[in-house]
Amino acid sequence: MTDSRAFLESLFAAAVRAAQPDVCLLPFLPAPPEGGRLILLAAGKGAGAMLSVAERHYRETLGLGPDRLVGLGVTRHGYAQPTGSLELVEAGHPVPDQAGVEATARCLALARDAGEADHVVVLLSGGGSANWIAPVEGVTLEDKQALTKALLRCGAPIDEINTVRKHLSRIKGGRLAALCAPAQLTTLAISDVPHDDLSAIASGPTVPDTGTLADAREICARYGVALAPAIEAALSDPANETLKPEDPVFARATYQLVARPQASLEAAAELARAAGYEPLLLGDSLEGEARDVAQAQAAQAVAQQEAGRKVVLLSGGELTVTIRGDGRGGPNQEYALALAVALGGRAGIHALAGDTDGTDGGAGLASDPAGAMVFPDTLTRGQGLGLDAASFLGRNDSTGFFEGLGDLLVTGPTFTNVNDFRAIVVDNPKQG
Repeated sequence: MTDSRAFLESLFAAAVRAAQPDVCLLPFLPAPPEGGRLILLAAGKGAGAMLSVAERHYRETLGLGPDRLVGLGVTRHGYAQPTGSLELVEAGHPVPDQAGVEATARCLALARDAGEADHVVVLLSGGGSANWIAPVEGVTLEDKQALTKALLRCGAPIDEINTVRKHLSRIKGGRLAALCAPAQLTTLAISDVPHDDLSAIASGPTVPDTGTLADAREICARYGVALAPAIEAALSDPANETLKPEDPVFARATYQLVARPQASLEAAAELARAAGYEPLLLGDSLEGEARDVAQAQAAQAVAQQEAGRKVVLLSGGELTVTIRGDGRGGPNQEYALALAVALGGRAGIHALAGDTDGTDGGAGLASDPAGAMVFPDTLTRGQGLGLDAASFLGRNDSTGFFEGLGDLLVTGPTFTNVNDFRAIVVDNPKQG
């Protein structure tokens, strides 16, 4: 491979492109109701692009006027896309903010106003849990912000974080579906969660939830998260239990995934195959500590190389980082740094790890890096600059290490999100 950097970036771009709303959403948009209104409600990092695609379809292609088409979208700061007359609000992620609270209240009002002749179309993508924020009675935004930060810092996986969030919300855990009834409800979602669990995407605002208040309390206790009195009271209040599968509010509700992590891996695999590599898909739902997964996949890459195979190892999922130091970074950058350490400068192996939404940890800015790249000379170049990879890994400062080398993956917002993307390109150095 003459230009490994360009090839790695092209694999990432293929994965992201497969999940772009202008590619995946249009075929799933339902016909508008004959006599009522179409109400579009969007949340998440892809909300701007999803709302834009849907609005163009209904206004320009089908000719719906403002009396027939209403709606509102909420997305992460920096992820806005042009829309027509429908409003798009930017709000906090991963920690919610007041803009999210106010926009969510307006979304709830639109849902509550839906009549039996109306059709509510909910457009969801990763990040919706933070963008749609409606604390239950007695819980403040500050309470939820503090709890979110504590759960993120302790390394809890996203499904457990969302279990807690659902039981502190007036929109998550099926509660939005309850407000939309008796209108027809269609949810179209871009999956950013392991195993494509519908109840986990944006914390499942339109689907039943099998988790319980007891589960939420157990998660907080297991991670040693100190609860504010209001949070503790809310998680013990039966009124905050989420909606269960037998609830009749779901009678007119349907749900469709329009993009999945697996499809993005397959798009990258097709590109790898065209370049003469055998793609090996390791799974789209991997979880665990970033550095542990990196060590395991480094061993897999070495084994493939020693067997004389020319392969690209592809994987997705959502890794976590237990913060031990005071550095900067996210799961993909930490994975990349741990991978570089595990490979020890082995010739013929290059890698990229990035979050398909365009940002990986960091300061919560849209300009944060998406991930990082690893090359055979990563460690030696670092040493030449006085950067010891193991030391940076020990203090969770993957951004600082790769920033010094110029090997951060910086894409800006991608306006979609199908979770992490990892590619390890394995060549046989003996064959050139």
